[in-house]
Amino acid sequence: MLLSDLSIRRPVFITMIMLAFVVLGLFALRRLSVDEFPNVDLPVVTVTTTWPGAGPESVESDISKKIEEALNTVTGVKQISSQSLEGVSSVVVVFQLNIKINDAANDVREKLARIKADLPSDAKDPLIERLDPGDRPVLSLALSSETMPMRELTELADEVVRKKLENVQGVGKVTLVGGTKREIEILLDPERLDARNLLPTDIINALRSSNVDLPAGRIERGAQETLLRVAGRVRSMREFENLPLRIAGGTVIRLNEVATVRDGTEERRSLSLVANGVVAAQSAAAVDAQGKKSLEIQPTVALEIRKQSGQNTVTVVDSISERLDEMRRDLPEGVKLDIVINNAIYIRASVKQVEEDLILGAILTVCIVFLFLQSWRSTVITGLTLPISVIGAFTAVWAAGFTLNQLTLMALTLAIGLLIDDAIVVRENIVRHAEMGKDHVRAAREGTDEIGLAVLATTLSIIAVFIPVAYMGGIVGRFFFQFGITISVAVLLSLFVSFTLDPMMSSVWPEPHQQGKRNLFMRAVGAFNRAFDMLAVGYRHVIAWALRHRIATLLLTAAVFVGTMMLAPLIGFAFFPDTDRGEFIVTFRTPVGSSLAYTEVKANELLSAIHQDADIAYTYTTIGAGNTGTVTDGQIFVKLKARKERKKTIFLIRPGVRERISQVVDVTSAVLDAGGIGGPQAALQISVKGPELKQLDELAKRVLQIVSNTRGTADVQISQENTKPELRLRIDRQRAADLGVNVSEVATTLRALVAGETAGNFEDKNGRTYTVRVRLPSAGRDSQKDIARLFVPGAPKADGSRSLVALDQVANIRRGVGPSKINRIDLSREVRITGSVEGRALGDISADIRKEVDAMGLPQGYTVDLGGQTRDLKETVGYVLETLILAIIFIYLVLASQFESFLQPLAIMLSLPLSMIGVFLAMLATRGNMNMMSMIGVIMLMGMVTKNAILLIDNANQRRGEGMSREEALITAGEIRLRPIVMTTLAMIFGMLPLALALGEGSEFRSPMARAVIGGLISSTLLTLVVVPVVYTYLDGMGQTISRLFSSGKPHDDHAKATHVTAAQAAVSYGHIAAIAIAADEQQAAVAPITAPGPSAAASPIAAPQSPQPEAAPSVSPAAPAPQVAAHSQPEDHTEMSSMPLSATAGVSVADFTASDHQDGAPRS
Repeated sequence: MLLSDLSIRRPVFITMIMLAFVVLGLFALRRLSVDEFPNVDLPVVTVTTTWPGAGPESVESDISKKIEEALNTVTGVKQISSQSLEGVSSVVVVFQLNIKINDAANDVREKLARIKADLPSDAKDPLIERLDPGDRPVLSLALSSETMPMRELTELADEVVRKKLENVQGVGKVTLVGGTKREIEILLDPERLDARNLLPTDIINALRSSNVDLPAGRIERGAQETLLRVAGRVRSMREFENLPLRIAGGTVIRLNEVATVRDGTEERRSLSLVANGVVAAQSAAAVDAQGKKSLEIQPTVALEIRKQSGQNTVTVVDSISERLDEMRRDLPEGVKLDIVINNAIYIRASVKQVEEDLILGAILTVCIVFLFLQSWRSTVITGLTLPISVIGAFTAVWAAGFTLNQLTLMALTLAIGLLIDDAIVVRENIVRHAEMGKDHVRAAREGTDEIGLAVLATTLSIIAVFIPVAYMGGIVGRFFFQFGITISVAVLLSLFVSFTLDPMMSSVWPEPHQQGKRNLFMRAVGAFNRAFDMLAVGYRHVIAWALRHRIATLLLTAAVFVGTMMLAPLIGFAFFPDTDRGEFIVTFRTPVGSSLAYTEVKANELLSAIHQDADIAYTYTTIGAGNTGTVTDGQIFVKLKARKERKKTIFLIRPGVRERISQVVDVTSAVLDAGGIGGPQAALQISVKGPELKQLDELAKRVLQIVSNTRGTADVQISQENTKPELRLRIDRQRAADLGVNVSEVATTLRALVAGETAGNFEDKNGRTYTVRVRLPSAGRDSQKDIARLFVPGAPKADGSRSLVALDQVANIRRGVGPSKINRIDLSREVRITGSVEGRALGDISADIRKEVDAMGLPQGYTVDLGGQTRDLKETVGYVLETLILAIIFIYLVLASQFESFLQPLAIMLSLPLSMIGVFLAMLATRGNMNMMSMIGVIMLMGMVTKNAILLIDNANQRRGEGMSREEALITAGEIRLRPIVMTTLAMIFGMLPLALALGEGSEFRSPMARAVIGGLISSTLLTLVVVPVVYTYLDGMGQTISRLFSSGKPHDDHAKATHVTAAQAAVSYGHIAAIAIAADEQQAAVAPITAPGPSAAASPIAAPQSPQPEAAPSVSPAAPAPQVAAHSQPEDHTEMSSMPLSATAGVSVADFTASDHQDGAPRS
């Protein structure tokens, strides 16, 4: 082999290459950033439009629908959904995966520019953003003080803390939650306005024109240039009160004549709380026996920090933490700045755990190697493959722009056993050749040459699996791209090391002859290997029995396989495995129309229920956060104590919390995972779509009942909440026309009086700017009568002013109800039902729901779709099956190329279905389910389990090439290859064992993959050693039959006559094969009893049992007569010879043997 020969001739050169791999890998490792998941660009664009004061129905008809219709024409759109809330429209556009996100965002921006004139004039410009899976707060801070007023605390957070944080490298946006910002309020007096015949718009326009700073050009005088600026901005509150305003018609009034100027705060629409402590379980009150508060709930101003797109989470958090130390020193006395959410902690702990699993797996793997090889020297030679391959792979990870995340590190951890696999097989074969008496250089060269093609085939079969995984379709494929590429590079590096470093070191560092007495440990290791040699001898009897009872063997295997497959319904399917992150989310919602104060009261009740568990460290509550947050929606982040400090896992804590919070009345709540891709989401998301809202609501309630009654569901909610109370003004158009009242002016006037209108800014002496808002005082707008008494502009007067008309003269005010939010998907209205999963697999629950929904009988035009993780699971299973089929095809292509046979690969690939027995049993034993991680593990198995069969069949072909019969070759190959097969299998199992045991943070996410692989390896190895040889004999016989069919009846040509081998020549080399063939013919294909040789006489147990030499024919049954060979004559049945591949007949082709069956061109009978 070229590589091994080169490495043996030039050891220094190969050593330098290995050092280069290590140096470059360490160099790359220092520059790799750390994150939880790969950075993936998803082709999703969100469009958020704000329209202050507008109701959900108005937002839907005037904004959401128009944006949906415009964006529906963009190329590559997969789905459009929208949510219309009070004053906010949020449209989400999902594109096909092949669409580039930047191109999609530009197309959306272009379409929105065309319809901008069709949107309401007082609506703000749409905000276009790309959806980033990592676009959630990487760090949340709580600024609190027991002495500083909330307004000053908010100002400190907004003007000082926020600005310093935004200057940190990698920080994208800092959002404030809670607190109350300063605002200059101009509170109009309706009676004074009416007395002066003034409208709110008159005051607003006058303020805007009187409170400005405008540039007026520049003055040039000689060599000097001076700027001219009109300094008309109001500088103090007193100046505001005495501000003269010129009103239409020429009247001049002062602002304090018609309004009260107050230095106040914005209307509070969000809230944040931090709670610590434990509440007695028997009482919901947060007061202990001594009257002291056991639960401390502190109002705070929260700062939620998001990183820039593409930035590394851990790096950004570390940079912020360094800045926080400086900021805390500069804070006023009594002010605290605490971290309440830190996503880097879990990421760092999870990555550290994977690194520990990797190192522990490598140690266990090396121990397995030493146990079998009994030599530190051989262990070092094979063990060097691990650090070189793993460290060298970091170079490719860095060059490809990947990060150190759970998937890339998990790839290397799972590959530990694979990486040393090739080195074990090569080294074991080199040692075996050395035990034959060859010198160490020749043993290294010939041992590598002999096993080289088999090792190459096993590695290529593994690569044939992982490349399809890297390019798997769907969103899951995007995340597993780095996984597949990383493990493929590492395996290829290990192959290169096995073909270069192993033979080189074996040639220059041979095994010494053992002298002296061995210690107790080595004697124990030796005893283990002697026992294993006895096991190998016993295995000869097992495989011989299987070959004599082929049908019974296959029937027994089939029964085990079918029985295991029948257990599949007990396992279930899920999308993601449950993970103990040490944190979870509680979402809650108060009834529609509830105020912020009422929601806060209910939040405190929930906190008292949650904090009854001593394993909870603290909670962080937000109400009204985010662009679409309302005062009725809240979220509680529950942080648990460290895993070593708490008594229970999160899987026991969450159900208890769910049960306790369900007892809080007037609140709808749900318990969700804090992690995952895209943040906390309900596992079940069911969409009910249709044209008519009334019938849609009826159908949605029926589906809600079905979901609630399905076993395993929890926290079932419906998006179509109870309708929100509202006052509806119905304009009498005739009376309005008679009095000169315009409908749009009525809406504008009322919005200014009730919701308020911005009338400029106020700048204090420190240069800080605050909003100036004009509106009615709260006492003048809190009832239906107050609204009815308001005046609106009427017909113009002679002096140019407008007459005032009481609102109740032109409009009827009635109470009504309207939706609090309106969901739409694919251009039609939608009601969404969500729910969590507890104690049952998602796939089983979804199947039950689908069955019941199908039995409902939906009206025409109405559909019920199961989305969320149900849809993701369905898509993932489809992509996994597609990838699995492609991997199996690639494996067959590799094996057929290796063995130059169409049928032999089928015997090897029998290991694939046999591995599923172990997968299902492993899932049952660990009470797991088939999820995304375990399904990827199944795909990995397809490449790993063929390795054993390749080693077995390849060696059997070599034995047949040396002159053995098919059955004896299979038995001998099994005995020779049992040691490397078991050794490599155990190495892979123990390499993945730390991952399968789920020892640390986030390990529940990774363990299903390792458990599936370990279970599959065990079952496939045990069954491969017995079943594959049996199937091989059937396929080999089939190949002989096909060969005879194609070769019979063909006349000899001159070339065949000139090149055929005589029977005498064949008898010299293959007489013993003919003898067994004749015996097999006479005994109706029954295999002659084989006498098993005793244990190998080799001095070192490293060497496998010696194969029979070509000169010594194997013992045959006495019933088999000795063949009588004459010139130009052959035994009548030479099936064994005619089926040999070219590589197994030492240059003699199949045609040479079939040619001897003919005499004078006629086939022999």
